[in-house]
Amino acid sequence: MDFGLSEEQTLLQDSVRKMMDKVATPDYIRRLDKEQAYPYELYQSWVDLGLLALPFPEAYGGLGGSVMDMVILAEEISRKSADFYMAYAGSVFCGLNVARKGSEEQKKFWLPKLLSGEVRFSISMSEPDAGTDIGAMRTTAVRDGDHYVINGQKLWSTGSGAKNTVINLYVRTDPKANIRQGMSLFLVDNDTPGLKLRKLDMLGRRCTGTYEIFLDNVRVPADRLVGTENAGWDVVLSGLQVERITSAAGNVGAAQAALDLAVDYARERKQFGRPIGSNQAIGHMLADLATEVEAARTLTWRAAWLVSQGKDALREISMAKLLSSETYVKVANQGMQVFGAFGYNMEYDMQRHYRDARSSTIAAGTSQVQRNVIAGLMGLKPQ
Repeated sequence: MDFGLSEEQTLLQDSVRKMMDKVATPDYIRRLDKEQAYPYELYQSWVDLGLLALPFPEAYGGLGGSVMDMVILAEEISRKSADFYMAYAGSVFCGLNVARKGSEEQKKFWLPKLLSGEVRFSISMSEPDAGTDIGAMRTTAVRDGDHYVINGQKLWSTGSGAKNTVINLYVRTDPKANIRQGMSLFLVDNDTPGLKLRKLDMLGRRCTGTYEIFLDNVRVPADRLVGTENAGWDVVLSGLQVERITSAAGNVGAAQAALDLAVDYARERKQFGRPIGSNQAIGHMLADLATEVEAARTLTWRAAWLVSQGKDALREISMAKLLSSETYVKVANQGMQVFGAFGYNMEYDMQRHYRDARSSTIAAGTSQVQRNVIAGLMGLKPQ
């Protein structure tokens, strides 16, 4: 494989980085984190630059970008904040599910609205008793004439409270069937009567927002069902590999940003008359971290390349997700050590990375799940 970027990819990388530098300034990021405010201005900049359109088919107003393009984009956005990429990815990957599995009418109706920024998408699958074990899902949708009536509770829904958001809600439509044959996906406006949102106070990734959702006899038109009834499992699987590989790329970008902060500080901070980075204990620590970030990046790129070649890359994607997320946690943790008390101060950005990184080994499949997948592909499934 060729690790070099094409001329178009270099232009994409440069344009995204310049835009992010212009809009997502350190003061902007700190303000949103402190106020737990959604990045509306930044989101509009993504729309204006055509970044939401990047991976969508040209037939629906997209740019026909590749998974490699998405990896570049994920890393660049996450260099500013891993939470920002959650806002971007929530809309894009839910939209791609509509592009893959929706009816022609749904594609023509929803995709232009999404790409223009008229609506946002967010995903809601987890419940209080159904996280990794989605088979424990209890929220139901029952057909009633030309509507479905939805009842239940959802948890850890990222971005669902932002203005003009359509929640991509996974529910049971056949409670007696296995979840793989009994789950469906509905598009539900976040201001639908009977739907109540409660914003949760999270340790990190506080801008996009994490919500609990209560659904009490929420009536949704039947044309909001994506695909066919009980086909929700197929929707989930259709985009899982690309979603996880770009999640890994986001971790790499955030880890690189935290590493850059630590290196810059180690060059500038002087103790005993010299920069602390000249001390072997600090220099070797940062050298090891730089090596691990590059290893995570290389593994992520290889997995993305395999996907772009149409090959099954579940093993490599799981490895990339595992390594990138744990690397981000490690870089942020040791970056705090390099900064000392300054890192513990809310006026410095390392503490935000320390808080944000902690969710990376949980979201989009925990480290334990990734290890189970890898072990299983090695023939080590439990008997």
